[in-house]
Amino acid sequence: MQLKQLLNDDDAVSPVIGVILMVAITVILAAVIATFVLGLGEQVSQTTPNANFGVDYENNSADLVDETDSWDHNETGDSDNNADGLLTISHTSGPSIETSKLGLSGSSYNNATGNYTDWSTSNVGFNNSEMSAGDSIDVWISVDDSVSVIWENEGDSATLRNYDAPEA
Repeated sequence: MQLKQLLNDDDAVSPVIGVILMVAITVILAAVIATFVLGLGEQVSQTTPNANFGVDYENNSADLVDETDSWDHNETGDSDNNADGLLTISHTSGPSIETSKLGLSGSSYNNATGNYTDWSTSNVGFNNSEMSAGDSIDVWISVDDSVSVIWENEGDSATLRNYDAPEA
């Protein structure tokens, strides 16, 4: 009779399963809290935008006399310090990008690279201070310039588009 009672006695199964579940829940909660406390979740969210930019270059000609670029730099067409052409940079596809995080690097025209480091200062008037698909800017560039569209965010940066101007 004692053997039958031993085989039918399953009282110890519930407490063991309960302890295992409590330990598992404790470990999961500790991992979630540690992630937020150590700031590991914030590092994952900083990713480079996957946006595409198109370029269109127009040689300086009579049609461009007295044209201004997106920062109101004027090209008069009558001095040796003239740019050689107008570069139009267009956001063709991808997510909208804050204009304060976009910049231009490499334009040697009038040593003006520093003027183009923050696109929110342009006169384009982007919708909600973001550059979306279909938006564009114009910038004067010189022959043999190598121009890059740069994205910068809290110490991180990435080149989104490169363009080499035609040679003279």
